[in-house]
Amino acid sequence: MSRRDEQRQVVEAVRVNAPDDRAEDLHAGRSHDDQQRAHTTLGRQATKGCEENSPSGGSEEQLTSQAHRHVDPEDSEEERNDEGAEEPGARSHHDRQNTRVRRYDAIVVGAGPAGSTAAYRLAAAGADVLLLDRAKFPRDKPCGGGVTERAARLLPFSLDTVIEDVATRVDLRLRYGRTIERSADAPLVYMTQRKRLDHFLAEQAAAAGADFRDGVRVKEVESDDGGVRVTGNGERYEAEALIGADGANGLTARTLELGGNQSVGVGLEGNLPYDRFDGERYRGKLVLEFGVVSGGYAWVFPKGDHANFGVGGWGSEGPALRNHLRHLCDAHAVSADDLEDVRGYRLPLRSARSTLARGRALLVGDAAGLIDPVSGDGMFEGFLSSQYAAEATRDLLAGRAQTLEPYAPRLAGRLATHLWASWGAKVALDRFPRTMFGLATTRVVWGAVERIVRGDVTDVGAVHGLARPPLKAVKLLVHAAGDPGRPYRGA
Repeated sequence: MSRRDEQRQVVEAVRVNAPDDRAEDLHAGRSHDDQQRAHTTLGRQATKGCEENSPSGGSEEQLTSQAHRHVDPEDSEEERNDEGAEEPGARSHHDRQNTRVRRYDAIVVGAGPAGSTAAYRLAAAGADVLLLDRAKFPRDKPCGGGVTERAARLLPFSLDTVIEDVATRVDLRLRYGRTIERSADAPLVYMTQRKRLDHFLAEQAAAAGADFRDGVRVKEVESDDGGVRVTGNGERYEAEALIGADGANGLTARTLELGGNQSVGVGLEGNLPYDRFDGERYRGKLVLEFGVVSGGYAWVFPKGDHANFGVGGWGSEGPALRNHLRHLCDAHAVSADDLEDVRGYRLPLRSARSTLARGRALLVGDAAGLIDPVSGDGMFEGFLSSQYAAEATRDLLAGRAQTLEPYAPRLAGRLATHLWASWGAKVALDRFPRTMFGLATTRVVWGAVERIVRGDVTDVGAVHGLARPPLKAVKLLVHAAGDPGRPYRGA
């Protein structure tokens, strides 16, 4: 029996339906038989490296042996706790037969902000998308929970239902000294909680048509020139493309040898209910404390019924984070012992040489190390990468591209100037804290920062006018600090 006949039998067994009329953009002009043949044809063309190393007409066993394959050998405590979770699938948009093998156009592993928005964009364009996450939703994640205006502008829908506060003012201090107040005429950052935000975004993806399955612990992923395969909770899923959005410690990047971080930062945060202190003084503003944690800063962010107190910096600061957090609380006349849900997390910072896409797989968000070096924010980068990932996947499915690899240079090019400036500011703040702080808090420079945060300009390279002279002084400090962001401009 030929391989194509075997594939047709599999298709019949799992009852793969022709796409509905929403999918014209992805599968224009294809008949049902054409689509079945395209799964095979596109698959054989997908990964240039595998194509060169694979004999034409090879057996299915040969193709499988060439796949990047990994079975997670160890279960973390969180994963072990998922063992008793109920069977996923209750939130599926499509009515599917309960079979052992299911076929999709794309699989997204991880339903954080980047993964869910990628699934939303693909489903809204007519793709048949599977969105997986090992946690049962709603679930919380440690995070400051701020969405900048420029990040929110990337979304095709409003976040109003999950916004708990809107920051238009910023208090800035160096080493808990004199406070410098800055205010804006428009929103800078929308404050939310990851438990609410991530649940909302996953629901948007499901409403658009994605098959959202929470409580699925992915144990195995494979990618080769024949497609991608994912195994979780005893079921096997197949697709044309894979988007890895499973975070800094995700299986996808490790398995497929993607990603790669230059360094990893750390953060520690806790929540203080407003009924335990004078929370009104924090509403509507961000508090940023510089020069108190190497490679980072401390913060107080307002939420609906509490404030988020946190510290973050270089990975080497990990053992000292609890002391840093206590000093922050002392500086604000609150007790660190009153903080609730205190927890730490890692902040992956991508290397300029990292590989974000290969063949039919790519990474987005934290899985790709897309964290802003100086702020520790990843929402903008996550939403941007999800947009570019969805567009690259649509090109693959429509036959306009043979792989997902064009995604990587496009994303790197868009972020190049910003990463160069952010890395430079991060290191220069450590080396020259007083001078950098003094320059950054001038009204003209801070006005430029506000325009970037709002998305009115793309990055520091697009800033003109009165801010240029002090920004040139900042650039001199960045060069004196070794210009650590230089590799990103040439990536």
